[in-house]
Amino acid sequence: MIELYHCVNARSFRPLWTLEEMGLAYALHVLPFPPRYLAPGYKDMNPLGTIPLMIDGETRMTESSAICHYLATRYGPSPLAVSPDEADYGAYLNFLHMGEATLTFPQTLVLRYRHFEEEGRRLPQVADDYARWFLARLRAVDARLGNRDYLCACRFTAADISVGYALMLATMIGLETEFPANVRAYFDRIRARDGHRRALERQAEGADALGPVDDFGRPLASLAKG
Repeated sequence: MIELYHCVNARSFRPLWTLEEMGLAYALHVLPFPPRYLAPGYKDMNPLGTIPLMIDGETRMTESSAICHYLATRYGPSPLAVSPDEADYGAYLNFLHMGEATLTFPQTLVLRYRHFEEEGRRLPQVADDYARWFLARLRAVDARLGNRDYLCACRFTAADISVGYALMLATMIGLETEFPANVRAYFDRIRARDGHRRALERQAEGADALGPVDDFGRPLASLAKG
């Protein structure tokens, strides 16, 4: 069975959403964040200590967008994948990877320097600069959508999951008010899907064993001690 190691609202939400959209059987392990410090033994499985980790037989993967691509093709055919013979194959790959490399990366610096660092180590100017970087790059999504409901192939695909997670993260850190109207409508549309709802439900069920956590999966007890 496929196993997915996940933290609340982390990048691993991408493969979790994909699994639910595809209706695949899987085991979900929800870990406290950051797992490299708070989940004993996790680094023995994933030396990076990062989330996600997906295990499928002998296959081990740690890149969230790549896992979405793997699932949609390995367990396809699925409408979530765009095949090389479709006109939008290039656009599919581009936005699948843009969601992580271009849209999520700058937000990780906003998270670190606005939320995660101790008060004396926070850097508001760095956080503000990278928030503006994210919003500038979001123009590519706005331009691509135009009159489209989805990013490519006239249907919901793994590219929408990848970009959708980046929008989800932006909402969590207070950038949603800066979304262009077209992007806001698009995000509302894709997060209304049953697959997204089921993924949130599985996440909540898996997080019950952790006790109270914040929006980023950090145990409140650990934060109080810190």
